[in-house]
Amino acid sequence: MLTRIGAALLVAASFALGTSGPLQAQAVAPALPSATESPVPAPAPLEPFVATYQVFNGGRALGAATMQLSALEGGRWRIDLSMRGTGLFKVAGLNAEQSTVFDQRGETYRPLSQSTVRRTVFTRRQTTGTYDWASRRAVWTGDVKETRRRPIELRDGDLSGLLINLAVIRDAQPGRSLQYRYVDDGRTRDHRYVVAAERESVQAGELGFNAMRVERVSAGSEETVLWVAEGVPTPVRLLQRENGQDTYDLRLVEYRGVP
Repeated sequence: MLTRIGAALLVAASFALGTSGPLQAQAVAPALPSATESPVPAPAPLEPFVATYQVFNGGRALGAATMQLSALEGGRWRIDLSMRGTGLFKVAGLNAEQSTVFDQRGETYRPLSQSTVRRTVFTRRQTTGTYDWASRRAVWTGDVKETRRRPIELRDGDLSGLLINLAVIRDAQPGRSLQYRYVDDGRTRDHRYVVAAERESVQAGELGFNAMRVERVSAGSEETVLWVAEGVPTPVRLLQRENGQDTYDLRLVEYRGVP
């Protein structure tokens, strides 16, 4: 359940983390404009940040989430997402962490390793993934299902759930279609998004944004919607629905750059 948000925030709080869709879809590099579209401005370079979200379900506060992008040595980066439930929601399992270490090849994000930890009062589950680009294979170990332990053949452009969030921020422009191959937690999925032609006003706490609505399409019973604002390095809101019912609603409280 928590893996669904990561691919989109993760999509999913890439705990978004657990998504549905067709397998083995073709990898697609950062989306390019068609001949009829206006030229797209060059993406802003990555800069470290930390963002805080409130997590809701049906208007009820479930807890808080934090997303952080950190610069590492050797031109590598690390993106982390943590979710913490309060009260009964902590017991129920809204207590998880996910991270991806990656580098860049031009404007393409390339995952190198990935880990997820989920905790309840009585249990702890951890999985670790390694993206070996020399052999072009990715493998997951730890508390992962036996069917997800087999190596996955990597393709140029493959992304973890958390990296899809960064890619959407990088690529979103009004009216565009975006496509990425999700490779995470021993699975591959095709993620397609459509950016609305018109921006809309989004309120997140005391913050107001003129944001682009980005919706994942062809996801079966699941719906993922992100709102992206220019100049903001993280989604200003992420809404996850299943069978027409809200499951998670992450709303940005604050964000700031970090040294």
